[in-house]
Amino acid sequence: MAGSETNDFKILLSHDPSHWEAEVVKHPSKVHLTLSGHTHGMQFGIEAFGIKWSPVKYRYAHWAGITSKNGRFLNINRGFGFLGFSGRIGIWPEITVIELKRSPKIN
Repeated sequence: MAGSETNDFKILLSHDPSHWEAEVVKHPSKVHLTLSGHTHGMQFGIEAFGIKWSPVKYRYAHWAGITSKNGRFLNINRGFGFLGFSGRIGIWPEITVIELKRSPKIN
């Protein structure tokens, strides 16, 4: 964050989403968007009919998708790879496209 101005729009790439809750949300210099991954949705779960569940929820408060707190956003991508088991059951691979647009004021 060295050299950044208070009103600069900041994006942080942080591998583990638990870092966002532990450090980023309460940090005095505001990071507007954090991009994370790490969980892979545990490569197992249910994402259908409005249900979004995986046993990874017992390890990570935020494990997929987007969440926000104090005007700071966290997007967790489930990725398209794997760890250990070379497959996925009910958790689809993901590539995220985020379009940023300039607004007159960043808070």
